[in-house]
Amino acid sequence: MSRLTLVSRNKMFNGSHERYRHFSERGQCEMTFAVYLPPQVLQGYRVPVLYWLPGLACAGENFPLWSGAARFAAQWGIALVIPDAPVRGAGAADSAGCGLGQGAGFDADALCGLWAAHYQMCRYIENELPALIEAHFPANGQRSIAGHGIGGYGALQTALSYPKRYAAVSAFAPVTDPAKMPWGQKAVAARSGGSPESRAQYGITELVQTAADRLPVLIDQGSADEFYPHILQPQPFVDAARGNGFNVQFNLREGYGHNYDFIATFIDSHIEFHADALGL
Repeated sequence: MSRLTLVSRNKMFNGSHERYRHFSERGQCEMTFAVYLPPQVLQGYRVPVLYWLPGLACAGENFPLWSGAARFAAQWGIALVIPDAPVRGAGAADSAGCGLGQGAGFDADALCGLWAAHYQMCRYIENELPALIEAHFPANGQRSIAGHGIGGYGALQTALSYPKRYAAVSAFAPVTDPAKMPWGQKAVAARSGGSPESRAQYGITELVQTAADRLPVLIDQGSADEFYPHILQPQPFVDAARGNGFNVQFNLREGYGHNYDFIATFIDSHIEFHADALGL
């Protein structure tokens, strides 16, 4: 297991907002993540962890600073872990294309070519990062997961693929099929090798239709989102999930966009949703 290097530590809502870097065995490059430890940790308690996956090209450190989530995490006694999902580093393949190269937080594993050596975000999020967190921090083993945009896609994909590891999943304005998005078509084609069978692995509407374990789902979508509904199309996913017996809360928020103003307005309900699923 890799060694953690502390980058920064600041007091926040009587807890601690910290950033770390480490060498990822899965991605074969240096990765960073932010963690918010609520005051309960400083009092000696072990706490559940909510993993948050940022949107495309968003740095992991922004979420604790801009969303207001730490205030509510402190109230409920939940740790927040936010990976800086974009792959970075001199050895990793790169491209100027949106959603494809370094700095693009595309939460999916590359299956072939130059991309496969480093772009393994699903496995990093599913396995390597939780193992690090539970080895180095006072986590009690309970997990939940959430995200925004392509991070919402990553959260839904991860939770549906490993439902027994998470109490619940929530998302703000999630991507549900990156292969149908303009930038996503290039990213999926490059990382999948272009075959229809490989491309199909990146869609989550099909995944939810066959899921046997049904964890709670919460989705918020802004009606004034610049990507909705021509690119972001959550309704087919919601319908498929409900058709398979999932308890899905879907809120279309009138007048809200695709930014942190939207997230900050409703993040309290998402933290409460996860707290309830975690039995707090």
